[in-house]
Amino acid sequence: MINTVDFITPPVDDPYWFGQIAAANSISDIYSMGGRPLTALNLVMFPSKLLDMGVLKDILRGGHDKVVEAGACLVGGHTVDDEEPKYGLCVNGVVHPDRIITNAGSAPGDSLILTKPVGSGVLFNAVRSGKFPFQELEREILPAVAALNGPAMEAALRFDLHACTDITGFGILGHLLEVALGSDAGVVLRYNDIPFYPGALEMYKKGETTGSNAANRAMVAGHILQKEARLSKDEDELLYDPQTSGGLLLSVPHDQASDLIAVLKNVDVPAACIGEVVDEPAGIRVV
Repeated sequence: MINTVDFITPPVDDPYWFGQIAAANSISDIYSMGGRPLTALNLVMFPSKLLDMGVLKDILRGGHDKVVEAGACLVGGHTVDDEEPKYGLCVNGVVHPDRIITNAGSAPGDSLILTKPVGSGVLFNAVRSGKFPFQELEREILPAVAALNGPAMEAALRFDLHACTDITGFGILGHLLEVALGSDAGVVLRYNDIPFYPGALEMYKKGETTGSNAANRAMVAGHILQKEARLSKDEDELLYDPQTSGGLLLSVPHDQASDLIAVLKNVDVPAACIGEVVDEPAGIRVV
């Protein structure tokens, strides 16, 4: 049995999308360990004196629908009156004790496969500041953000999956660093192979950012062994962009990578090989 707890503040103002994204984000922790979600408890903080209770109803409806989609059961929850809405889930799942996947099992010769684009953090902030239209976010970005990582993990478990992590608040470099340090190996990240959400780079160029970029940059400072890629300041910021309900980073032997990507795309999971694990000191090279 495995258990995770996670909740977020609204990445978007639409309550139903908020509920879906928060639930997918919480359930992802179970998937990233190779597990299967069984039950979920709602965790709600809501300003009942400031917002209409219909907003809460739509948030919970979004979460419920995503839990059902995951094949789990919503069995209750806890509600607290707070100054701003927050929502998430406490999720219980199961995994075979001999098949628990961690972020520390990568080996030199592995390829690293990413299953969702990067750049949602700056786009969410840009919608709030009026620099990016919500209609475009809803059409092109939110369906991917709210998508469950279950199909990706189900496909990956058919291969020799050495390690996995989901890409969330620490950004792509922060989570790659966890893999490098946990596996005591070097990681080579190919910048031009990273899929980015449309509009994310443009928002950095327009001066938008997030409250986590600086902290994420500070966290990996000293562990970037080399930056061979010639990146503009705005391109570089995308490496620190925090994700909500991001994709999985899958570490598999190089000779299995192309087959895994084909299987992932066959189940409508966008996937790209963005780098590899190498026999070098623990750290990251960006090429």
